[in-house]
Amino acid sequence: MSDRSEFDVLGVGNAIVDVLAEADDSFLQVEGITKGGMTLIDADRAVELYGRMGSAVEVSGGSAANTLAGVASLGGRGAYIGKVKDDQLGAVFAHDIRAIGVRFASRPLAEGPPTARCLILITPDAQRSMNTFLGACTLLTPDDIDPDLVRAASITYLEGYLFDRPDAKAAFFLAAEIAHAAGRKVALTLSDSFCVERHHGEFTRLVEKVDILFANEGEARALTGAATYEEAARTLSSVCPIVCVTHGARGSVVFADGVAHEIAAHPVERLVDTTGAGDLYAAGVLHGITAGRDIATAGRIGSIAAAEIIGQVGPRPRRSLRELVAQSLG
Repeated sequence: MSDRSEFDVLGVGNAIVDVLAEADDSFLQVEGITKGGMTLIDADRAVELYGRMGSAVEVSGGSAANTLAGVASLGGRGAYIGKVKDDQLGAVFAHDIRAIGVRFASRPLAEGPPTARCLILITPDAQRSMNTFLGACTLLTPDDIDPDLVRAASITYLEGYLFDRPDAKAAFFLAAEIAHAAGRKVALTLSDSFCVERHHGEFTRLVEKVDILFANEGEARALTGAATYEEAARTLSSVCPIVCVTHGARGSVVFADGVAHEIAAHPVERLVDTTGAGDLYAAGVLHGITAGRDIATAGRIGSIAAAEIIGQVGPRPRRSLRELVAQSLG
């Protein structure tokens, strides 16, 4: 994609601060936590669980925000829309995302629930079990969608986790309408199978307005009812021009204009933490597209970015992805 846009990618999603700690399977069992899943919790449970976790690392997160961090590390130009409260964690989130070069000008809440946080427990097998208190981030409305910002971005990237409250759904459809009216593209990540199952009909309608779709095998099958990821990806490709379906260590398949491109997983020296793998895969693909790469190369960039992030703790790149891609692609 080649244009004169101010931003390559504008992300719209849940603004969350991640709290990451190591844990063993017995801790998950005692706490009743579903391994490898994402569970929504209330404020009281967030305080209780935080008190029982081991030594933790706090870092700004949120799926779409992680993707924008990846875009910035790849050398792309990014912007972000998300809701935080005018509190300590809200200030941390704003500082962190601006510090990596992503524009963030969303107005914080003066009243209401605190800034969201996700308590992430990482087991020795590198699986992450997420316990999320959504707080302020769910209160995004159509009024938070800046039309000028949407028009200024080549691609507006929507995070499925946010697609819950009626106001957020309306915000997504509004952003898609503005983007397409300006000749821009819309991307969506389905985020989690439970999101798809809870809002299946509305997600189906939203996907019809999407140009680039990201899903893992479970999410794609949940949306289509297909028996295999290949069948699910092919079904979705009849609706979306570009469909990317990931399936862990087996890599991904990217359908573009009805043609399937099998993308191998990039080698990983040591699997540490799978947090953010899908987010960084999306960053690589989106960056590749906006940089004018062919779709197969964009998929390879996604695999490189995903491999890098699962070799560390946390969902934000610590090394320059731009340099890693240059080394890998030559």
